[in-house]
Amino acid sequence: MKLTRNEKSWILYDVANSAFVLILTATIPVFFRGLVDSAGVVEVCNNWLVQFLFSSNATASLAGDIQAFEALKTSLFGLTTTIAVLIVAVSAPVIGAIADYKGMKKKMFTVCLVIGVFACLLLGITQNWLGYLGLIIIARIGYASCNIFYDSMLVDVSTNDKMDAVSSFGYAWGYLGSCIPFIIGIYLILALPFGLNIATATQISFLITAIWWAVCSIPLLKNVKQTHYLENHKHQIKESFTRIGKTMKEIKNNPKMFFFILGYFCYIDGVYTIISMATTYGAEVGIGTNDMIIALLVTQIVAFPFAILSGYLAKKFKTIDILKTYIILYIFICIYGFQLDQTYEFWVLCIAVGIAQGGIQALSRAYFGKIVPKNESNEYFGFFDIFGKFADFLGPLIITICAAVFGQSKYGILALVILFVVGYFFLNKVSKLDKE
Repeated sequence: MKLTRNEKSWILYDVANSAFVLILTATIPVFFRGLVDSAGVVEVCNNWLVQFLFSSNATASLAGDIQAFEALKTSLFGLTTTIAVLIVAVSAPVIGAIADYKGMKKKMFTVCLVIGVFACLLLGITQNWLGYLGLIIIARIGYASCNIFYDSMLVDVSTNDKMDAVSSFGYAWGYLGSCIPFIIGIYLILALPFGLNIATATQISFLITAIWWAVCSIPLLKNVKQTHYLENHKHQIKESFTRIGKTMKEIKNNPKMFFFILGYFCYIDGVYTIISMATTYGAEVGIGTNDMIIALLVTQIVAFPFAILSGYLAKKFKTIDILKTYIILYIFICIYGFQLDQTYEFWVLCIAVGIAQGGIQALSRAYFGKIVPKNESNEYFGFFDIFGKFADFLGPLIITICAAVFGQSKYGILALVILFVVGYFFLNKVSKLDKE
């Protein structure tokens, strides 16, 4: 399939932001745990925020319970995800509605891009564990807000018959391309050239990722135009709030879209939680840092061909049926992850995630892009994102609560099965509507 310049530029942004996702999954949580360890049990557990939110874990940690302190670190990192996605979820419909007006989409995208990249740069400087938590939240807000506009640009750069393939190429090349800055960073961390220590090498890897994110975004900023839009007028911000209520009614009155969004809310919860909490959970169950990082790199490489494959499968089979298959695979992944305690099991888990991850995200984005009104795509993708982000809020919250209550996060991993089952139930309703 021949891609246009606009499609290639759009795909390249997936390469840009996926580099941030990779360090968010692999090295940021590891570095954060190191900052917490450096601060010490006493300082961290006596912090007002820790005492307020995780008093039982803090008390157990101060009493010498090592497992409780590990669970506390998992809970703290999960808290950053919860706060960031909650903020984005609340704001998504509003900024999405505003971005539908002529010329606004790229401007708002650029502002959020600057916020995300700048926060990522600061991650390469900060040494305080609490300040580091704050920067993770800001970087995630910038990244996630960018994605609202980026996802909706799919309708500007492609046509319905190519969306599955273009969306899949985005995720595929994002997985592969993001490995370049990641491998450079890992080389610095493992080889420690130029007399670097591990902490400095890790922070330099964050700086490299921020630069990569910014540079690979340039083609999109230069070439992609907003071809579907609403005309500007004096009261467009006020009208944007009015349109939100109208859009909610339209989604509710469209059974296919309504059931798809509900299903997406449930199953993408598990997908995002597994992505964002993988290394944190791996560290808790005793998987070595180097093993985790290499295994996650393998995940990216495995995801590349399988993401492309999902685009080709969508030409032969119904997209909803393919998504249901991926959900079944994720159910087995959660059950397998629950009993995980060996390094080779973590490798198997990462490969299985690589097979399913790109396809389920790419086809979900493409399917939604095909059923929304093109001129109001940003607002609809704002709602698409709010459901995704509330899901991303719920999943880490489940992990955090289970870590706090049971002292282990694995029960939260098992609980994700319920969400995948409910997601499958709603997609099955969409399948029935497609047949009518």
